[in-house]
Amino acid sequence: MPIKIPFEAADILLPAAGFEKWATIACDQFTSEPEYWREVENEVSDAPSCLRITLPEVYLTEPDVGARIESINRTMNEYLDEGIFKEYKNAMILVERTLADGRTRRGVVGAVRLDSYSFEAGAKPPIRPTEGTVLSRIPPRVKIRENAPLELPHVMLLIDDRERSVIESISSKGLEKLYDFSLMLGGGSLRGWLIPEKEQKRLTDALQALAGDGDEPLLFAVGDGNHSLATAKSCAGDGLALVEIVNIHDPALDFEPIYRVMFGVNPADVVAKAEKAFPSGNRRVSWISAEGEGSFFADGLESKVLQDFIDSYIETHPGAEVDYIHGRDSLEVLAKRENAIGFLFGGITKEELFPYVKQNGPLPRKTFSMGEARDKRYYMEARRIKR
Repeated sequence: MPIKIPFEAADILLPAAGFEKWATIACDQFTSEPEYWREVENEVSDAPSCLRITLPEVYLTEPDVGARIESINRTMNEYLDEGIFKEYKNAMILVERTLADGRTRRGVVGAVRLDSYSFEAGAKPPIRPTEGTVLSRIPPRVKIRENAPLELPHVMLLIDDRERSVIESISSKGLEKLYDFSLMLGGGSLRGWLIPEKEQKRLTDALQALAGDGDEPLLFAVGDGNHSLATAKSCAGDGLALVEIVNIHDPALDFEPIYRVMFGVNPADVVAKAEKAFPSGNRRVSWISAEGEGSFFADGLESKVLQDFIDSYIETHPGAEVDYIHGRDSLEVLAKRENAIGFLFGGITKEELFPYVKQNGPLPRKTFSMGEARDKRYYMEARRIKR
């Protein structure tokens, strides 16, 4: 029996003007680079901005995080009261994101029903996580969302549409253009069009055909924002969450490994223990530090075996920490700090993702990223979740 497609129109809010300062990159980027967020502060100044109503994770462990969350909720209400938003009822938005290298990635913004999503182990709903959900990461996000009147998505859901029958078949010609502007700090540009009701139905019909008639179909795989969607599930139960859907076969959608950097360690000691732990294998892991660089070989998915090694090392070395880095350039800068070491490796390909998740369930946490940091989704659309 065909499933009911869990993607639908939503009442979407957009600012009436000032898009360039409004849109900011996903909160889980540049977590070890506070200088990036200082640049965003300078860019935004006192203009209305998503920076004021989201919490960059670089600040998540700061002592003033409670005050920051209160300010976020207060500012959301101020923006609503001041009427900076225009609401589009029963809307879906066709999005075109031009990346810094000139390629264009397409997506559609709408809402998913959370009764069709679960992060519970072994669950096989139509919407599934692609990485393991770390339960300890949900409560801090719940604190941000539980009193918030708005949600702003950086969740991107992937569809496995080799025939490009869903998103790519929508033409922007003749559609109402909602925004067209350059994103700050090298993020490329963003355009969006309102999808009319007739095209919305054609899109959901195409999704229905993609899902097929089989049991337990995997229609949407969470590509970005897994913990944000898990937070929405924890807060909203079987309600809705605003997301962008993207075809995994979009040629402008890159899969990049998420690298690891360890801080508070002796790099030579880490390398010695890693070489002992991984005497041979068929997958290369390269390391880089201020003291030099090299490599070793391991068996199995790098993000799993290397993460197991790092977790074990941290358990026995007080003060050692790990961070997860998008992009080689950022990793090289961080890995050359004192008492730090970074690891570079290959990863799972786009073609492998859906078959892997169907057969094995979620990948280890922080296995892949869809593009480098500046190519990630920017906050733009919003939806009212409390009155």
